[in-house]
Amino acid sequence: MGDPPLSIIIPVLNEAGEIGATLAALRPMRARGCEVIVADGGSTDGSPEIARGLADAVVACGRGRARQQNAGAAVARGEVLLFLHADTRLPEDADARVTGGLRRSGRGWGRFDVRLAGRHPMLRVIERMMGLRSRLTGIATGDQAIFVRRAWFQRIGGFPDMPLMEDVALSAALKRLGPPLALRDTVRTSSRRWEERGVWRTMALMWRLRLEFWAGVDPAKLAERYR
Repeated sequence: MGDPPLSIIIPVLNEAGEIGATLAALRPMRARGCEVIVADGGSTDGSPEIARGLADAVVACGRGRARQQNAGAAVARGEVLLFLHADTRLPEDADARVTGGLRRSGRGWGRFDVRLAGRHPMLRVIERMMGLRSRLTGIATGDQAIFVRRAWFQRIGGFPDMPLMEDVALSAALKRLGPPLALRDTVRTSSRRWEERGVWRTMALMWRLRLEFWAGVDPAKLAERYR
């Protein structure tokens, strides 16, 4: 058998409540030849044990999404890499959407639109703003399930080793190679961050952090503010 067309890489840290369902939802894609890799950053809640048997590989590595996603990419065999958060669900035909979309467009990377799981009316506005912002700037975030040809990922050196905004930095590097494929298909992601901290407060915080990042503020300081 040849290399899989798509490798799905999931960074995990104490996600026992989510990872089983996330991996179960990927079974049809695994049956179609996709590879699923879990990169665990030192979970203490049994996440790696849940993942074994539901993924093709579980990689133990240092904590931090950038490091974990790079560790998963290092063992991935797929021509295309897709980075998926543990609390996010892909469309059923995401594998065909990604590989077919890249092939037809000739582009090297892309992302999905987002559907937030909660019912707060402002979440619908935030979803649309996320999609619009991404289309205008050519920048994607991790919630949008970024995907990239492995050759392009290796060419830019993977995710920069930073505690926050690694997804934005990766997008900026990829954008210099070419524009993203902006799929209108939606991934469904948890809205727990928005609901626990307050929708308006979280929206203001995220915009402030992004502006400060582009202004050159140390990502370590931004990570402290985010936490």
